[in-house]
Amino acid sequence: MAQLVVMYKTPRDPAAFDKYYAEKHIPIAKKLPGLRKYEVSTGPVATPAGPSGYHLIATLTFDNLAALQSALGSAEGQAAGADVANFATGGAELFFFDTKAA
Repeated sequence: MAQLVVMYKTPRDPAAFDKYYAEKHIPIAKKLPGLRKYEVSTGPVATPAGPSGYHLIATLTFDNLAALQSALGSAEGQAAGADVANFATGGAELFFFDTKAA
């Protein structure tokens, strides 16, 4: 399996972020070809030392890294990427990687 982790930094207006993300962005992102699972954090994103600078973390799962990269390069992936500027006023960081059972 492969994972795409998107870490959204705290936006200027968290309520507006949450509304847009749930109503607009998730439906766009769920159209990514090959997407197997879509999870989002709930509640505060914390660290062992206390609060973090992140508002929400999304984890998207694909069969493998090739499928993930293909999805990002697709028209749906381009649309999802372009949409981030519409709500992520704090910025976002993307990480992707293959996984294996340990």
